[in-house]
Order: sequence, then structure tokens, then C-alpha cells
Amino acid sequence: MSAKEVAVIMGSSSDLDVMRGAIEALEHFGIGVHVQVVSAHRTPQGMLDFAKGARKNGFKVIIAGAGGAAHLPGMAASATTLPVIGIPVRSSNSIDGVDSLYSIVQMPKGIPVATMAINGSFNGGLMAVRMLSLERADLAEKLQAYEDSLAEKVKKMNEEL
Repeated sequence: MSAKEVAVIMGSSSDLDVMRGAIEALEHFGIGVHVQVVSAHRTPQGMLDFAKGARKNGFKVIIAGAGGAAHLPGMAASATTLPVIGIPVRSSNSIDGVDSLYSIVQMPKGIPVATMAINGSFNGGLMAVRMLSLERADLAEKLQAYEDSLAEKVKKMNEEL
């Protein structure tokens, strides 16, 4: 599908190395991805405009990565009804990523953010694919094949022991 169904946003371009995992997972499944820096602190109005317009712009899921204070996933979630997947980024201005994890996972009641592990963007991409697979049988089939390949890898590991 050529439409960009998932937005991968991050607070700074320095987060791109971590967020590549989400992009790779989505591209593996043929999901169109929009990638953009959206800073909750440096461009708060731009962040609000992006999140409020995300559904109208054709996105179905937002994956938001942030380090340090890590407000981007929660603030994006507060301005949209789309699912938001938060990726805590271990960055130069974070406390080994733990502060970012806490900032994203401790959302107030009513503003959910599905939070992945620190630097866990690949799983964030897979979670987005799973969400999209609810309405797309082709993705459900691809996910099953992917899961089967993981089981095959484990089987191979045991054979090599």
C-alpha cells in the first residue's frame, strides 16, 4: 500500500538512529511511513497541529520517540484520538533512558500511550502493524508468517546446540 498510514515522529533528529527500527519493521510489512521531527518543547504549536491533523492526513497510528523529558508521545496522544505508541529513547540528555520511560508510561487516566521498551522501536513498528492488521487480512497473514519464522529460528537454534 502506497499511502502513508503510520507517522513516525521524534523530538530530535538525533533520535533517528533509534527510530529506524520502527521504520524498518513497517517497511518490511509494506506499510507506508511518514517520518518527521516534531518537538513538543521547541515547536509546541507545530506538535499540536501535527497531532490534531494526523487523522485527516491519513495516518492510522503514530509512533513517537523521545528522550529526556519525553513529553512528545503523551502530548501527541492528548491532541489526537489515534493510537500513539511511545518509544523511550536512551539519549545524551536522559538518565540511561529510564527517565524517558517513566515520562511516557506514566500517563494520566484518559490519555493512553502504548509504551515500548527503552530503544524498542522495532517492537513499536510491529505493534503498529498488529493494529493495522485488525482491518487488513493481508497484514494478518504476513504477521503470521513472521511469527512462524521466529519459531523456525528457535527450532534452528535448538538443533545447533
